[in-house]
Amino acid sequence: MEYTLIILLLPAIMFLFLGLAGHKLKHKVAGLFGTISLGLVTCLSYFTAWEYFTSPRVNGVFEKIIPFNFEWLSFSEALHVDIGILLDPISVMMLIVISTVSLMVHIYSLGYMHGEKGFQRYYAFLSLFTFSMLGLVVATNIFQTYIFWELVGVSSYLLIGFYYTKPSAIAASKKAFIVTRFADLGFLIGILVLSFYSQTFSFVELMNGSSDAILTGAATQTFLGIGVLSWALGLMFIGAAGKSAMFPLHIWLPDAMEGPTPVSALIHAATMVVAGVYLVARMFYLYIGFAPGVLEIIAIVGAFTSLFSAIIACVQTDIKRVLAFSTISQIGFMMVALGVCTGMDSHEGLGYMASMFHLFTHAMFKALLFLGAGSIIHAVHSNEMKDMGGLRKFMPITHITFLIACLAIAGIPPFSGFFSKDEILAAAFKFNPAMGWTMTVIAGLTAFYMFRLYFNIFWGKEAKHHHTPHESPLTITIPLIILAIVTIFGGFIPFGHFITSDGLLYNIHLDPQVAITSVVVAVLSIAIATIFYKNKEQKIPAMLGEKLSGLHKAATKKFYIDEVYQFITHRIIFACISTPIAWFDRHIVDGFMNLMASSTQSLSYSIRKFQSGHVQQYAFVFLLGIIFIIGLILLVI
Repeated sequence: MEYTLIILLLPAIMFLFLGLAGHKLKHKVAGLFGTISLGLVTCLSYFTAWEYFTSPRVNGVFEKIIPFNFEWLSFSEALHVDIGILLDPISVMMLIVISTVSLMVHIYSLGYMHGEKGFQRYYAFLSLFTFSMLGLVVATNIFQTYIFWELVGVSSYLLIGFYYTKPSAIAASKKAFIVTRFADLGFLIGILVLSFYSQTFSFVELMNGSSDAILTGAATQTFLGIGVLSWALGLMFIGAAGKSAMFPLHIWLPDAMEGPTPVSALIHAATMVVAGVYLVARMFYLYIGFAPGVLEIIAIVGAFTSLFSAIIACVQTDIKRVLAFSTISQIGFMMVALGVCTGMDSHEGLGYMASMFHLFTHAMFKALLFLGAGSIIHAVHSNEMKDMGGLRKFMPITHITFLIACLAIAGIPPFSGFFSKDEILAAAFKFNPAMGWTMTVIAGLTAFYMFRLYFNIFWGKEAKHHHTPHESPLTITIPLIILAIVTIFGGFIPFGHFITSDGLLYNIHLDPQVAITSVVVAVLSIAIATIFYKNKEQKIPAMLGEKLSGLHKAATKKFYIDEVYQFITHRIIFACISTPIAWFDRHIVDGFMNLMASSTQSLSYSIRKFQSGHVQQYAFVFLLGIIFIIGLILLVI
């Protein structure tokens, strides 16, 4: 399987080619180069998945295969950073997700970004991002993961700030970069602590039990009453929380919608934001074996983040921001599924599998939702729901595909979201009934706000437009159709046979009680959204908005979390800490250095006459010096 190296090299080469020579190419040519390259990567990824999952299992478990690996940096005899490719069930699954969504975005962008200034640069950045994500998921060791983790951050910064002449896009890109950098510092510290005790960066050595004896001894050591391994894995989760926009590090994701809509689909719906979930899944063996308490924290943070963002999504009016908060909520579902796996009994693998299953299905239907939103924005030239309404008559393909995605995320059978979400709810109920009911309520809120979005866009009162909206071109609608087909049939994949935990195989099975409850809750939520928003007047939402004005305003303002950050950074950090430090730097440090410079300059001015260039003066001074020295000698004698 050495050919898998091509999967990484192709987007890297395309980034360099388009970045350096793209400006000499026509827009269509540059776009075709990038798209064809991704098409080859996608074909190779599917072939890799076919070859890997059809290969014989060892004791019922898929082998971990390393087709390519070389030592890059050596810190000690035991610790060294390798660059390579690791193929196992979750990395191969991620190859499928990343390449599929990226290819759809490349095709979609040929139409959506047509005529944009910097078109070639846009495709170069897409290639860089795809290369970074692929390198992250196939990394053979945790330090390689960190390297590509940072590359993902850089490429997302470039794509969010693609419209670099737009102040809001510049602010959004900087916000995303800074917030995730703070989180990544925790990730780096966690890596260093873990590697110090395990004496390895290798995933294979960390996950196959060869380091268990060392780690068991390390688990007895504590800092502030908490085991050092819990600290290490907890710090690594902070990095994951930053990349996956978990509370309270979620603030960058809604603002990142300032980037082009295809970028939102690629980075902030299907790939980059699930990197944190992937990291926890990759380190799952260590979490469940040495830090089950951290897993419980992950479950609580995931549940709170999911509920918090779902409430906010219910009142947003910008369609991309509704989808952004929906993404945060769904990532919370995946984190909960991993977090509830705190016991070594049979439901442990169920949560793990459910999380990976939902990662796969969510990537497809959320990419479909974002690309559908882009098609709508392309037609009406606005992100606001007030500028939409009645679009089903003008955009039938976008309407049908968007509806399919809404049904999937709402958990309506037989769409893919129903199957993956049902598995998460089943795992949550087995962990704790309170957690199960909490996630069921959040699933109901998801169905409500998604159909609020659907009815406001495609039904309701038709908005006045400067021109009649029309269906998008084939380059936009074809990716929508492909993703809609995957969304319809993706739930029937026997996922438990491929993505397993500790060799346990799980057929996708329905817990009748959980399934019926979740479907009833989803249908009721859709019915409420239909009553509220399908009609043109929408009097009930307006009345409820007045009665619950406090909650409505708080949710509209995203519960003032951004304002809290602004207050902390500007009023406390900048005003009370940074300003005094800056004053000390300017007046004390710089003042001292300036004093030394001015004193040296004054002294030089006072003695510069000694360097007049007159030989007679030099001889006179020399003679005076000799007389002075002789005088000192006579005095001493």
